[in-house]
Amino acid sequence: MTTAPPLRRRAVLRQFGSVVLLIGAGDLAYGAGIVAVRVWPAEDYTRVTIESDQALAASHQLITGPERMVVDIDGLELSPQLRELVGKVRADDPFIAGIRVGQYQPRVVRLVIDLKQSTAPQQFALAPVAAYQHRLVFDLYPTQPVDPLLALIRDKEQSEREAAQSVQDALGEFIGRVGAPPPVAEAPPPGTLPPAPAVVPPPVVAAAPMPPPATPPALGPRAETQSKIDRLVVVALDPGHGGEDPGAIGPSGLREKDVVLAIALQLRERINAVPGMRAFMTRDADFFVPLHERVNKARRVQADLFVSIHADAFITPKARGASVFALSQGGASSTAARWMANRENAADVVGGVNVRSADAQVLRTMLDMSTHAQIKDSLRVGGEVLGELDRVGRLHKPRVEQAGFAVLKAPDIPSILVETAFISNPEEEAKLRSTAYQRELVRALSVGIQRYFAKNPPLARQRQL
Repeated sequence: MTTAPPLRRRAVLRQFGSVVLLIGAGDLAYGAGIVAVRVWPAEDYTRVTIESDQALAASHQLITGPERMVVDIDGLELSPQLRELVGKVRADDPFIAGIRVGQYQPRVVRLVIDLKQSTAPQQFALAPVAAYQHRLVFDLYPTQPVDPLLALIRDKEQSEREAAQSVQDALGEFIGRVGAPPPVAEAPPPGTLPPAPAVVPPPVVAAAPMPPPATPPALGPRAETQSKIDRLVVVALDPGHGGEDPGAIGPSGLREKDVVLAIALQLRERINAVPGMRAFMTRDADFFVPLHERVNKARRVQADLFVSIHADAFITPKARGASVFALSQGGASSTAARWMANRENAADVVGGVNVRSADAQVLRTMLDMSTHAQIKDSLRVGGEVLGELDRVGRLHKPRVEQAGFAVLKAPDIPSILVETAFISNPEEEAKLRSTAYQRELVRALSVGIQRYFAKNPPLARQRQL
């Protein structure tokens, strides 16, 4: 057997390399394997994600009559994984009525997404990160987004109408039971006397015991708040992560995005039950919200406070305890605080942000603006919340820590980030899963927030609710 001389072998290799370059990226993607497909419906937007082991090239177009979006993905053959998209669409999806999948051409797969309303889609690709491989993402936004402040006002008015109707219904039921006129007795025949009424002895009523002397109750946060607040206070609640970004995952599989959403939903109910207060959530379901958009949402509803809720994770399972963070204009207050801020600030990379669609100048301004007054107020509310969390369980640090959290950089809204516990600690993961512990956390957060506003009533806003 003869072998080619070294120079000839190098020439062959160079020729083969030239052929590879001429094939192009689209041809190399042929036979790409689909890892998973996901659909994330929400009122804000619906996201469709196609994850593959190679980068995919795609194009889309909108067609009317009826409304639909047609997506052509190059270098693919129809696979069972892609067909799963059909069954991923939920009936309550605000934007997608259904998805059809087919082999449009030998090397092109076509998706037809039937739409429920006019949308403004965004398409972008994400490089591998964390547990994800290549992702092709389609975000379907409404062409006319809902005004969050108007939605908050309408929600408040609807709740008030429902409460008033409940009171009216209860009153009507009570009157129907005890207030009906007595039946009219038939007149006796002429010449007869009506029967004498039966004598019924009065009921014996036991003397009520004298109540013990009442101790004047301490002025609670609700009483303090009501005595000082003369307008509706809006609290923006921000459950961390969501959608493509699961956040930290505990030893038994509890996901941070799920537990913090459950806590935030309970906290919303508790805050909404306080007269003069209303909660607004940056997300109320399992979908991803970029960090700067969380801040923008709070500003659009003119929030008086921003509370981001998370569940800590660390490199060692021994770390434990709740923490409260505020923004820092300088360096972080500790190495752990800096590490935590870097971890939370990486959420956009995992969750997936369409960088091209973002206004770079606005985003840069939002993330660079911070004021001394905002940080001062954030430390105040953080201190109140930390004091209440100390009643629930162990604290990781006895003071409010500071670091450069991107989600806390609203220049005009006091903002705190609460790490409820270390989900990476097996014992604390079990507590976070517990309904009783969640209830205690919600109580502590609610009381701390109310105490802050009792001592620091907000100023009048330009647009009254």
